[in-house]
Amino acid sequence: MTTGIGAGRSNQKQRTRTAIVEAARALIATGAEVTMPAIARAALVSEATAYRYFPDLPSLVGESLAGVWPAPADALRPVARSTDPVERVAFACEFLLRGVLARQGAVRAMIAATVTRPETATVRPGIRFGLIDQALIPLRDTLGATDPEAFAQLERDLAVTVSAEALFCLMDLCGLAPDEAVASAVRTASTLTEAAVRRTAHR
Repeated sequence: MTTGIGAGRSNQKQRTRTAIVEAARALIATGAEVTMPAIARAALVSEATAYRYFPDLPSLVGESLAGVWPAPADALRPVARSTDPVERVAFACEFLLRGVLARQGAVRAMIAATVTRPETATVRPGIRFGLIDQALIPLRDTLGATDPEAFAQLERDLAVTVSAEALFCLMDLCGLAPDEAVASAVRTASTLTEAAVRRTAHR
């Protein structure tokens, strides 16, 4: 009997956890603001219950976004045959930023939480890094081999540009419309990559 009660409680806990994650995913999909109270209401649990399962918003959003983004190789499949790193980086940048726009509320919440609590930054999905690595494959054996520091600097430069932070800066501070902001970031990422390609060609 005790075993049955224990199993029932365990199943109930799993159902509650699943309900919270599913509510978070549904809210994220709307692009609306994502908060723990809103998620708890949608999951039909108290905010205190939500916090018992997830210690903070970043951990809940991180779990909810797991598996939502495709693997980098799958994301870049349309340019898989291209050996032009500029084309590949431009595609990767637009892919990421369009995905950020579609999940804007969750991404903003995640950034806000990790800015005030940097120790939670590790739970943020590092989507940009995988996309950048995949996009730069044609440069890995050229610039990466002949000038590893220049290659590493390009990766860092792109990490700043191919990012939600850059997108929101362009929208919120520069006043660009979403499509204009994406185009601006893509242009900058392409320019950075083009400069690196020219350096490689002149060696």
